[in-house]
Amino acid sequence: MIDLILILAVVIPTVALGSWWVLRPVGSFAAKSEPEGDVPAIVFRGGILDHATEAAMARFPIAIGAHDWEDIHDILAPDYPGFPPHRPLNGSGEIWLKGLKGSAQIIPRTNLTSVYFHEVGDISLTSRDTAELQLLRQINEHLPYPVWKTDLTGAVIWSNAAYSALRRRLPEDAAKTGVSIFTLPDPSPKSVDGAKGTQTNRVKVEYAFSESPEWFSVACHPLSDGAIYHATSLSAVIKAEDAQRDFVQTLAKTFAHLSIGLAIFNRNRQLALFNPALIDLTGLSVSFLSPRPTIDSFFDALRENRRMPEPKNYKTWRHRMADMISAAESGRFEETWSLETGQTYRVTGRPHPDGAIAFLLEDISAEISLTRNFRAELELGQSLVDTFEDALAVFSQSGVLTFSNKAYDLLWGFRGDSSFADVTISDAIQLWREKSAPNPMWQDLRDSVMRLGDREEWSMPVCLKGQKPMQCKILPIASGATVVRFSRQTSVSAKSQPRARKTSD
Repeated sequence: MIDLILILAVVIPTVALGSWWVLRPVGSFAAKSEPEGDVPAIVFRGGILDHATEAAMARFPIAIGAHDWEDIHDILAPDYPGFPPHRPLNGSGEIWLKGLKGSAQIIPRTNLTSVYFHEVGDISLTSRDTAELQLLRQINEHLPYPVWKTDLTGAVIWSNAAYSALRRRLPEDAAKTGVSIFTLPDPSPKSVDGAKGTQTNRVKVEYAFSESPEWFSVACHPLSDGAIYHATSLSAVIKAEDAQRDFVQTLAKTFAHLSIGLAIFNRNRQLALFNPALIDLTGLSVSFLSPRPTIDSFFDALRENRRMPEPKNYKTWRHRMADMISAAESGRFEETWSLETGQTYRVTGRPHPDGAIAFLLEDISAEISLTRNFRAELELGQSLVDTFEDALAVFSQSGVLTFSNKAYDLLWGFRGDSSFADVTISDAIQLWREKSAPNPMWQDLRDSVMRLGDREEWSMPVCLKGQKPMQCKILPIASGATVVRFSRQTSVSAKSQPRARKTSD
């Protein structure tokens, strides 16, 4: 009987204690940790949703005991960016997250994690948060670029001061609408950043009081509840592009009337500009030049059309092209090409700004032909006077020796082809004095050659040392030049008195 009493005394309290432990209220253990009232809050025990206030149950699609931390993360992450995907460990400290409608406070403990949701009006901001909020407001107010946010329907729900000022400049009916003023008839973006999904468009905004529209580059950043936009003015860029386009068109019209072929290659060595004269001189078609061929393709086509000297071999040709481009970049390239057709081209290479190169092709066949004919006439005249027995020397108006024949060179031992400097009348008289007998009339001869006024023909005797006397005749010719002619004779006539002396008295 005593044993039975002892057994019951031990079993009954044990069963009662076990029943209390199993049937105890869950919230009584963590009464201090479980939030109550109207504050939205949830509690996790061991990673499983263990408790939630009525406000949290009404706000979020959650069920106690049916969700773990990862499920809640998927539910809360859109509204609270940065919500941790895994339950924070004890000792990591409180975590504050800024959401779209308030903030979330995460308090981790050993086996218990609480999450409190504060509305915007319920947030207790620290001095640091207040300073940051004030700074953001100042930036928004003084930002010179329009910035605005739209909801999923496209309506503007927030904008900064620059956007509002821009809207006030629009016509009254356009300013009252809630749709963004930067609407496009073609919504396709000009460019898309694949990493961030950012779209960029070029938009024109027209005003009622101004004929010239304003251009903007609008960037769109998609969000889960809408999009954020910011616009950058492109009016200066558009004006610069229009001015550049007009300038290029003006240059093109100017170059169209030039007889010199022009080919400009950009820094990538592609043909950027050419004129009609280039087509005529090179024989290249517009269909070849319009697709902007490279500089190598351009000269290869010239070679195939036989509009440049034929190289001995292709390897030498390639080296020559590289040297030609290098010389053009430094402004040192200038060549004369004699073609198989009998034409002659002058090719010049000049550097241009921004690494470009310009090549100019000029047909100088007429100039070369004229030069050759003139040179042939000079050679013919030289051959003719070389047949004279008399020694001839021609001096220009400034007293420089411009011409002499073979008889003169043999008579006076003159070698004009070996002289680098100009031979003047004074140099010639010095030579004549050294090889002839003294004669006081050399000065008169010099004065006659250098005289600018009216001049007359006259003569004077000259006698080489050890030889018979000669007659020196001074003959004025066109352009102020003078011919000095030395003729051998047996006697000197009485008329050999210097008329220059008489006229000078």
